[in-house]
Amino acid sequence: MAEMPDTDPLLQPEPAGQYSRLQVALVLFALATGGFAIGTGEFAIMGLLPDLARTFAVSTPVAGYVISAYALGVVVGAPLIAILAAKMARRPLLLLLMGCFAVTNILSAIAPDFASFTVLRFLSGLPHGAYFGVGALVAASMVPLHYRVRAVGKVMLGLTVATLAGTPVMAYFGQALSWEIMFWAVGMIAVLTVTLIWIYLPQDEVVHGASIARELGAFTRPQVWLTLAVAATGFGGMFSIFSYIASTVTEVTMLSAGMVSIVLMVFGVGMNVGNIVGSKLADTFLMGTIGGMLVLNIVVMTAFGYGAGNAWVLFATVFLVGCGFAAGPAVQTRLMDVAADGQTMAAASMHSAFNVANAIGAWLGGLVILWGYGYAATGYVGAVLSFLGLIVFGISVWLEKRSPAEGLAQPLPSPAE
Repeated sequence: MAEMPDTDPLLQPEPAGQYSRLQVALVLFALATGGFAIGTGEFAIMGLLPDLARTFAVSTPVAGYVISAYALGVVVGAPLIAILAAKMARRPLLLLLMGCFAVTNILSAIAPDFASFTVLRFLSGLPHGAYFGVGALVAASMVPLHYRVRAVGKVMLGLTVATLAGTPVMAYFGQALSWEIMFWAVGMIAVLTVTLIWIYLPQDEVVHGASIARELGAFTRPQVWLTLAVAATGFGGMFSIFSYIASTVTEVTMLSAGMVSIVLMVFGVGMNVGNIVGSKLADTFLMGTIGGMLVLNIVVMTAFGYGAGNAWVLFATVFLVGCGFAAGPAVQTRLMDVAADGQTMAAASMHSAFNVANAIGAWLGGLVILWGYGYAATGYVGAVLSFLGLIVFGISVWLEKRSPAEGLAQPLPSPAE
């Protein structure tokens, strides 16, 4: 692919021929605000489980079921909503999704018992994948084709900023005051997102020929399944390490418990750097970015497993593991490329695959710890998962060379069309 100019699409006078740079910036900001709300709501609760457990008089491990309930909601909700909303325009769909997210989070703050709270966490997860999927489609449709990954990356920037700022801030205030405050805050940010989308996102129409059958057609394409498999395996290593990072810091590196938050911040910085740099690289070398990050993950995660006992190695590898998120916007865009007419289904399913990666990585990481290999061995688990992802990616590239038309990117219809 020819080298593209290294400039931001928001600096172009007319990004897609009909939108000013200010219009695009405001829409991307609105969508990223929703991503920030979702990311904060998903991750901040991990630091508040003991407080939540005391409130509902359950053990902390039992309280952890609410995290699984949310992840299950994401996995179920993404394809289900894509089917049910096949004939909806993107603007009202985004408003509905974020409105539901706002309501379920506010209700979570006033849930009367643990059972109802768990159900509400499941319901809160339902809009997650569809919101990011539809938001990515809208962002990509508003800029020229060779800037679309950067536009998708700006939507996902809300999620990565949440890991850096939203999660620790909400966890701090939740511990200092009450965990309910976090859910009130996330609900209010979601309400703000609804307002911003209502004001700034142009009215649109249902995509011509949209139907349930057309959305389901995405799953008849091998490249869609292969790309989802790359996400489910390739991101699993990050969760294998991240799920047990606190114990690794205190029991392997022998640092104080207070250093855990610093390590998590380093991870968050890495995610944001990876998101920004990876989006720029992927606009020029989409497949190269995905493959390159899988190779980098293998090296970095192996180094983590070998050297996590050293503080400098720990910090460096945690930062680089976070940078592995550079493949996120690229994989999301790849799905949109290969989905043909089933764009919403494929784009939303990316986050189902992401949560499958979460489950696989945490489960396998827990197994090697139970088998006595220690917390640092989660790095080796991550390297193996990344290697499996690289194999799947290689199969995808090989099949595309045999049938290149399936992998070609096509311009996406704009929201106004």
